[in-house]
Amino acid sequence: MDQTSKHSEGGVKVFLVVWFWLLALTGVEVFLGYKAFEVRIMIILLMGLSVIKASLIIAYFMHLRYEKPSMAATLMPALVMVILLMFMVFPDSFRLLAMRPH
Repeated sequence: MDQTSKHSEGGVKVFLVVWFWLLALTGVEVFLGYKAFEVRIMIILLMGLSVIKASLIIAYFMHLRYEKPSMAATLMPALVMVILLMFMVFPDSFRLLAMRPH
């Protein structure tokens, strides 16, 4: 393996910037946890922030950003399936929330 084929992208500065963004998004999630939003709004906000954080982790810390586009294309069906399954489970969680004694 020659030196030119190694990943030169993703230095310490890039990883620190991504890490601080992940830390900031986690802080926003914790802040939102203490706010009294409607449950549906809270779930949408927290799931959206979690998807953003997962995307950053996959792109930078798992180095998918530096791979060939075909590698990312093989993972897209799994991402779509996970999102579809999440939306299939959400209605059941709201049903269980309504069953709780008040």
